[in-house]
Amino acid sequence: MARARAPKQMPKTTPYLYEPGQSPQKDAWFTSFYIENHLDYFSNPEIAATDEQVRFMVYTEANERYYPCSDKMFDAIMNRNNSAHIQKEYNKALQRLLTLIERQIEDPWEKTYLESLVINKYQHETRDEIMIPSRLEKRLMRMYLNRTHIDDPYMVEKAERNCRAHALLDTPAFHQALNHVDMASLNNPPKTLDDIKSQIAALEFQRMLCLANSPELWEKALPKEFGVADFLTCFGKKMTGDGIKPLLEFLGFGRQRTPKRRKILWLADEAGEVVVDLAIIRLLVAHGNKVIVAFKKGPLYTKTNILDIFNDPVLRNGMEHAVIIEDPRLNKNDLVRTLRGDVPVLALSDGTNENLNLLLVSTTFARIFKEVDSVISRGEDQRRRFFDTHFHFTQDIFSIAPGADGSVSILFKLRHPAVIKFSHHDLERKANAIIDQMKTAKNKGMTVIFYSGIIGSLPGKIKMAKHIMSLFVDHLKKQSAMTFIINPSDYYEPGMDADDLMYMWEIVQRSGQIDIWRFQTYDDIVTAFELMKQKIPPEWVGKDATYSTGCTKEMAIAVDVQQRHPEMQLIGPAKERFMRRKEYGVGKMYDQRLGLVC
Repeated sequence: MARARAPKQMPKTTPYLYEPGQSPQKDAWFTSFYIENHLDYFSNPEIAATDEQVRFMVYTEANERYYPCSDKMFDAIMNRNNSAHIQKEYNKALQRLLTLIERQIEDPWEKTYLESLVINKYQHETRDEIMIPSRLEKRLMRMYLNRTHIDDPYMVEKAERNCRAHALLDTPAFHQALNHVDMASLNNPPKTLDDIKSQIAALEFQRMLCLANSPELWEKALPKEFGVADFLTCFGKKMTGDGIKPLLEFLGFGRQRTPKRRKILWLADEAGEVVVDLAIIRLLVAHGNKVIVAFKKGPLYTKTNILDIFNDPVLRNGMEHAVIIEDPRLNKNDLVRTLRGDVPVLALSDGTNENLNLLLVSTTFARIFKEVDSVISRGEDQRRRFFDTHFHFTQDIFSIAPGADGSVSILFKLRHPAVIKFSHHDLERKANAIIDQMKTAKNKGMTVIFYSGIIGSLPGKIKMAKHIMSLFVDHLKKQSAMTFIINPSDYYEPGMDADDLMYMWEIVQRSGQIDIWRFQTYDDIVTAFELMKQKIPPEWVGKDATYSTGCTKEMAIAVDVQQRHPEMQLIGPAKERFMRRKEYGVGKMYDQRLGLVC
């Protein structure tokens, strides 16, 4: 199990602290904030994430709820004390869309109609000052797209920017400048070949970062005389912020010892810069890293979206060897297999048409966020969601954006020190340790029994479920000689979710070391309550393994394992009865359909 290292210093912030129960009016306003912004799972289960999925990405304290905006904006909305700030951000969103209408719509009648329609929507949505500006912007843009039937208003401009950036990287002057070396470029004279390679990698990486944060080079056509000296001037940009040293250390650049191979989630941003980003990503891949690039789901002004890599020849060529992850609800096992594949560059949509909204991202994005070693976020818009907030995340966050003074700004935010992270390697080690115990028992002539039962399928009853299972397993041990019985509830650790547990147990279950696989029956539960000398509570009446999402999945595994190991016995409810619980709610221990009921 890998635990996060403690940060040297936690940021000094004074966020709005919501304490439920202090005022019914404020409680109602707080709930309305999530409902009106379509961020409440119970009101919008098809688009909004559960708290469990959010915790794949965001560390929240007890009774704390994540919000996808800055602390300043949330404070203004909740306390209704900074209308000027809210209205300023609202107006930015409005003016941006009105500019788009003015730029693209030629017919006077249609232009006036669209402007009036957008303003009407704007006035309606901003009347109560409860809307997050980015959510307002998305709704205004969606109205414009639906009315005009334009697939992507900035498609041509984005393609032009990408083409200019690609041409830039293809010039002899760029390659000559990138390969230019003078003694000032190396901090210390290298003494070994490894030292030389490491410092060269660090220097090339920093030069490419300078180029990637120079949007003026592709937002308009460059003069033909742009040459080596101009590139060298660009490469000489100052690096600001607290993130450059941690980023180089994370990547293993600029030091002698061999770097650890990393999985990096790269959050792409603007057209043009993304072409240079892909060149940087190829550099990272050349040093053994795996990079997962996340794009927007659909049009968002000049931001790069997932459709661009299919429609834009420059991006299509740049991503030709990448694997595109198209399933928005990829499960953990499939994700691990994908991450372990030989292809070093993966790409996916984050599931949103916003700068960054972790309450609306896809399940696949959330699971990848949880699995990688770090997140690199590009641009100022995404930076605000990571750094203008008191929230900490489950991964280290690096933010790279052009600085206001012409520098390259790199910020760093450590993941929360209380985050417990189980990598698939950790889970495999745990599974193999259990398999070794099973082998040792079999070598002693013992019968190995695996006991599957309800643990999390009754929301809020995990503690009682584990107690029931443990009591009955102990009862079985007293009844049977020379048996090694595996009670899964003994191996649960804080921080494990259903994804982790099912991944670990499937390795154990497919090991071929199980002699008897027993599934919990209602009689088992009756026996456990008799041992406790208690009446059976109503929520446990009639329950057995067929009620459990995990057991339903495990029965399918058991049937498959039995075909390869026909000597393994199955005891418990008939396999035909395992039909009810098909899929976990994301990050939950129970079926997703129970989420709205319980």
